[in-house]
Amino acid sequence: MSHWSARDAKARFGELLDACVNEGPQVVTRGGTETAVLVPIAEWKRMRDGARPTLKSLLLSDVGGTGLVIPPRGPAKRRPTAYL
Repeated sequence: MSHWSARDAKARFGELLDACVNEGPQVVTRGGTETAVLVPIAEWKRMRDGARPTLKSLLLSDVGGTGLVIPPRGPAKRRPTAYL
């Protein structure tokens, strides 16, 4: 992976894009710190499609259901309040 400063990436964006397509992921740095990575779209789609589902999507899906039936709740039972 090649490293590009943010200034160079902005000034030579076309070259950065070409390098990404031809050579693979390109790292962009800001102040010497790795900040972002530009990846080819095919690699991005592969990574996105291979990502694990979120907890929210698992809970909302029908996949992996146990068939457990939860009976409706009855009236609430409260403890008597002790006043001092």
